[in-house]
Amino acid sequence: MQLISKLNSTFSALKHKNFRYFWTGQCISLMGTWIQRTAQAWLVYSITKSAFLLGLLGVFQFGPVFLFSLFIGVFIDRFSKKKLLILTQVIFMVQSLVLAYLVWIHVAKYWHIAVLAVIFGFAQTIDLPVRQSFYVELVGKEDLMNAISLNSTVINLAKIVGPSIAGILMVKLGTTTCFFINGISFIPVIYGICRIKVKENKLKRNNQNVIKEIKDGIKYIADNDILKFTVLLMIIVCVFSANSEVIIPVFTSEILKMGAKEYSFLLSAFGVGALSGAIFMVLRSKLGLSKTIQIGDAILISIAQIFTYFFRQYYIVAILIVFIGFFYLTFLNMSNSILQLNITNEYRGRVMSIYSLITSGSAPIGNSFAGAVMQQAGAGFGYFSCGVFTLLLTIALLIIKSKSKNTLKKMAMTKL
Repeated sequence: MQLISKLNSTFSALKHKNFRYFWTGQCISLMGTWIQRTAQAWLVYSITKSAFLLGLLGVFQFGPVFLFSLFIGVFIDRFSKKKLLILTQVIFMVQSLVLAYLVWIHVAKYWHIAVLAVIFGFAQTIDLPVRQSFYVELVGKEDLMNAISLNSTVINLAKIVGPSIAGILMVKLGTTTCFFINGISFIPVIYGICRIKVKENKLKRNNQNVIKEIKDGIKYIADNDILKFTVLLMIIVCVFSANSEVIIPVFTSEILKMGAKEYSFLLSAFGVGALSGAIFMVLRSKLGLSKTIQIGDAILISIAQIFTYFFRQYYIVAILIVFIGFFYLTFLNMSNSILQLNITNEYRGRVMSIYSLITSGSAPIGNSFAGAVMQQAGAGFGYFSCGVFTLLLTIALLIIKSKSKNTLKKMAMTKL
């Protein structure tokens, strides 16, 4: 009985039928997504031999998120999240199959991949905040943190298995197979979403100015110290410590002098770390929020990245990447939970759009930064420079926060 009770507590979100439909579909679809992402990065670098152009692909893929997330956040709470998710999955599927076809007939150029990346980016601009806002409707607030952690678990399991499968497929069958498999992997998730039956929390449409609603959402965050600190720390970490997909292929090729198999293994190492972090967060989800974990993760990510500069041994680098994956996942998971459990439904769409803007929309800046540094200073400076910036800016933010708190205390004492 104790074992059953422990399992029910650990996997509490899975007692909700709608979440099970959604989560099961994700288990399959996300595997295909990571197979494609691995193959796409290797294909681009094979075609161009340019770290900068590889980094620029992130601009095309995540630029729409950066430009339009705030606008999308105003509208998503007024429409059926279920229908919006089905729409985005269909777009993702078509995009993958088109890329597979272009590579199959041997006409794929860099600009083809860039255009398809932009299409992916527009779909993702809608998909990310809708997906994040949908969790609370699937499981409620009580099991929200558990649902976020379970979803992170499957995402990061896909990060491990996906690149490993991609490495084998690229060597044996080529990148075409990777893209085709991703395309058909969206069928189960579309089916799962169609089976979901939930009463959605749609807000009534109003005629309020869109820009004003965006400003209201930003002001809502700025007026809440918990939300404001979380958002600022996320900006630092997500811009400078979320560039592994750009850094690892260049580091593997230029520093380690290795190929596709080793590259996919290092991506899987990141996934192993992230999966471990996700499992850790599932197990502790009932313990609630922790600022110590959030801040500690930001510092430890930067230290692990800095250390990569001093080692050229393949397995030592792999171990460091495992740690980077662990700390990054637990940081994101905790930050997501802090945001979701400190906002009202009225602002949920807008706040989670800002979350998506930071986690994915910041990629053009971070990817371009990492790509440019490696192009000019060498592949060894990719992780190193990102770690240094993350550490210095995190320390600066903590100092500012401490001074601000002390100032408020002095003002309160003066009034007394």
